[in-house]
Amino acid sequence: MAEQKPFVPFVAPESDMKEFTIRALVIGLIMSVVLGAANAYLGLKAGMTIAATYPAAVIGMAILRIVKGTILEENFTRTVGSIGESVAAGAIFTIPAFVVAGIWSKEEFFTLQHYLEATSVMFVGGVIGILFVTVLRRVMVEDKELPFPESVAASEIHKAGRSGASGAKYLFYAMGVGALIQVLKQVQFFAAAWEKFIYFAKQPIKLALGGQNVEVPASGGALLSTPGVSPAYMGVGYIIGPRLASLNFTGGLLAWGLFVPLLLYFLGPEIIAALSANGTTEVTDETWIAAANQIWRNIVRPIAIGGMLMSAAFTLYRMRSSLAAGVGRAFGDVRKAATEKASEKRTDKDLNFKWVLIGIAAAGVMTFFIYNYFAQDVMAALVATLVMLVAGFFFAAVSGYLVGLIGSSNNPISGLTISTVIIAALLMVVLGATGQTGVAAVLGVAAVVCVAAAVAGEMLQDLKVGHLLGGTPWKMQVGDLFGILLSSAVMFFPLVILHQGDINMGGEGLGGKNFPAPQASLMAILSQGIVGGEMAWPLIIVGILMAIGFILLQVKSPMLVCVGMYLPLETSFAIFIGGLIKGILDKLAAKRNFNEAQKTRSENNGVLLASGLIAGEALIGLVFAFLAVMNIATPKIFDNPSFLVSTIVFVVVAVMLINIPLKNAGKADEPAPPSANF
Repeated sequence: MAEQKPFVPFVAPESDMKEFTIRALVIGLIMSVVLGAANAYLGLKAGMTIAATYPAAVIGMAILRIVKGTILEENFTRTVGSIGESVAAGAIFTIPAFVVAGIWSKEEFFTLQHYLEATSVMFVGGVIGILFVTVLRRVMVEDKELPFPESVAASEIHKAGRSGASGAKYLFYAMGVGALIQVLKQVQFFAAAWEKFIYFAKQPIKLALGGQNVEVPASGGALLSTPGVSPAYMGVGYIIGPRLASLNFTGGLLAWGLFVPLLLYFLGPEIIAALSANGTTEVTDETWIAAANQIWRNIVRPIAIGGMLMSAAFTLYRMRSSLAAGVGRAFGDVRKAATEKASEKRTDKDLNFKWVLIGIAAAGVMTFFIYNYFAQDVMAALVATLVMLVAGFFFAAVSGYLVGLIGSSNNPISGLTISTVIIAALLMVVLGATGQTGVAAVLGVAAVVCVAAAVAGEMLQDLKVGHLLGGTPWKMQVGDLFGILLSSAVMFFPLVILHQGDINMGGEGLGGKNFPAPQASLMAILSQGIVGGEMAWPLIIVGILMAIGFILLQVKSPMLVCVGMYLPLETSFAIFIGGLIKGILDKLAAKRNFNEAQKTRSENNGVLLASGLIAGEALIGLVFAFLAVMNIATPKIFDNPSFLVSTIVFVVVAVMLINIPLKNAGKADEPAPPSANF
């Protein structure tokens, strides 16, 4: 058997190449804020985020190439730049839950008190995630059983950049297209969506009950809707692909094609009678549209939440072997980190273990004060802190292990957080912390653990890239601490801008139709239901049984179907259009007999274009939301824009996402580039 060669990083450990520089740090910090804000926008609207590692790598390379930066500076910049997405993921999965649960007033969301509460939770969670991963880094990045697919691809992208290949032009070009479409939509050059209520014929249902024939009146109808004109949604659908986009759209069809019409069919006469009793003589299309939306919000959404809860439990069960192995490895790594002598090699140096333990202890004390502030109960705060530390380490280890197996894009952070919510809520009930203070304490625990797990997974992924390229671990860890500090300090502002801007434009803010924040709403309902006894259990149980049916049918992602039920139809429909575009590209690539190298090039370019569309819409969306917050009126080109013009946007986006990747697939004899479509 041949002797295995020792691992050699791209940059030798003896090298004194520039790495932790002011310019690299500043570029990384700016990207952490920008990419974090873009992911916050996307997550609140669609319930999904995109991994920032790849865009951060491409943008960092493009900027540093101008000033002749080194590959280690690029690695450092990407590390700092991508951490903002993890803070954003943790924030959007939990912070809006305080609004949805009624702990924070929708009308007074932006206060110094709420800013300090949210920032403290994000900062403590982020620091804990980094410190826990620092303890686990060495053994996990060197584990040959963990392939780290996204880390390997990112490291190869950096290496390819040294030879002149970048792809930044596709990213920035698509950002411009996405931004332009969003501007035209906001000034009402074309309609954002179109909907029409279709009436059912009034026909009673005949039933034989107790030996008598009974006629039950029925009427109502169905609300038809087009896909929303959103480059971001189409970009998401393109990235996740036709199969997953179809699953998401299936949820939308179940909600709006089955549940809402069925409920309206039987509730229609009751609705008409109730309106007549209140003095309404004419029931218009707008009335029925409002009724359909209310039924979806108050009945169908709780069913979807039950489905998401069961789907999260099934996801964790399906990963039980990986979870158990991750936990066992984590405790073994702690023992090794405490006993092994530190290596003298630059590429093996982490933050000093003693300072890491001191930092964890300090973060624990800060967490205690935060929880005591929420719960107003010393014993409950102490127990919550212990739960957070144990669950935080547990889920940081699990998150890192799963990232090593499947990459951060597929990391089930929301499922891990739901588990924490249930455990913390049950503990609060046992300790007697009920009411709004108990709910607040539960959400505080969930928020810290969620941010810690998200940051831990992303940090470990970046540390693996550094391991392959020859980066210095302690420098990357310190850089991410700066990134956590800045991201947690500013991430509240995009939430405020989107929330208040939506309200000023006639929306409902966080948890409403435009920014449904599905994961955060799930956290709020679970904590309220367990601690406050307000759970709509019949509807939740229906959703659980529905998800069990999906599982028995071997649906690939029951969670995605349930999220599709929770989202407005125009959202899941637009995501489906993006997946359909990707499916067309795959068919055309197969028809042209692309080899693996050509497929990889076309996929890489397509992912960059889709990421650019998402970032372009998100950033302009934040700009218009800010204008609404400042009560600055934007011009309106048409009072009633036509949706026919909107169809042109779908064609333009489709042509761009298909034509550019096909034209730039390269020749068959060119070597394969690193894959970015993880």
